[in-house]
Amino acid sequence: MNSPLHIGLVGPLPPPYGGMANQTQQLAELLRSEGLTVSLVQTNAPYRPQWVAGFPVIRAIFRLIPYLFALWQLAGRCDVMHIMANSGWSWHLFAAPAVWIAKFRKVPVIVNYRGGEAETFLAKSAHAVRLTMRQTSVLIVPSGFLKAIFTGFDMPATVVPNIIDIARFSNSSPYRDNRRHLLVARNLEPIYDNETAIRAFSIVHCSYPDATLTIAGSGPLAEPLGILTKNLGLAGAVIFAGRLDRDAMAEAYRAADIAINPSLVDNMPNSVLEAMASGIPVVSTNVGGVPFIVKDEQTALLVPPKSPDAMAKALLRLMDDVALSNKLLENGLVEVQKFTWQQVWPILAEVYGNARHLSCLPA
Repeated sequence: MNSPLHIGLVGPLPPPYGGMANQTQQLAELLRSEGLTVSLVQTNAPYRPQWVAGFPVIRAIFRLIPYLFALWQLAGRCDVMHIMANSGWSWHLFAAPAVWIAKFRKVPVIVNYRGGEAETFLAKSAHAVRLTMRQTSVLIVPSGFLKAIFTGFDMPATVVPNIIDIARFSNSSPYRDNRRHLLVARNLEPIYDNETAIRAFSIVHCSYPDATLTIAGSGPLAEPLGILTKNLGLAGAVIFAGRLDRDAMAEAYRAADIAINPSLVDNMPNSVLEAMASGIPVVSTNVGGVPFIVKDEQTALLVPPKSPDAMAKALLRLMDDVALSNKLLENGLVEVQKFTWQQVWPILAEVYGNARHLSCLPA
């Protein structure tokens, strides 16, 4: 690029801490570290006044109107707009309006689509999404999995991987003879199926009564999952840590011995990559984009979704086989180097440069 760009970044920010919010915050920091100017419009800004949060329709209006105004202002001062996008109402309420405002103000726009439920969403909304995508300079996705889905709906995409901060997510002593502390870093929502992880842990706990499970996340299933834990006699062995910020999450990985990803739907889960960067062997369901980032028996153990028995068997293998655990963590540490900023930034810089170049061409 010939001169520094002013990037208009649109997306959620923590709190609450989660995959896309963390990636938005991290991307803004990294772009600024490259000398770029970054102005950010937050899609999950706090409600003002706070009392409107209790009224669904009213709160949507109170958030949407200032959001649209902020987008209009942003488009008037940035060189390229970068929109973090997801499925469902998040697309219709936040991503699509940002694309059309950028188009109206003649600013090149990049859609960074990250939703693991893209196929289901596009099956219902492909026509509307295609119409909006035609107004963009480029669609970028974090994995070959999502690229294949969008290609199937006649929308070409470029892969720009997620970024893992290996300075934060690291471990100076990853090798352990005993692996008894298990960790799930997914929110307490149906698509992440923490129930299966808890039931698998119940089986493991019968063989290793000193084993513990920490679940780092929050969500609507907190109460039923807590009841399940008590009914299984695991109340003293399962810790619900709540949703953790980036530094606390990094500490949780370092304290863990095995990471579990029990999700039913997934794209390119940061939790799996962060665990690998932290030197922890991973057991994950073989769903969505997971097999695009890890290889079974080489960088993780993959199991069918909703199968506590298969998950427990994989966990027990890692607990009983030190050589296998060490092989997975060593291979994972090598594989995760593909997702560092040093590897991803040249790809993203080219995307930005092409978007600005195309916007300068005569119509």
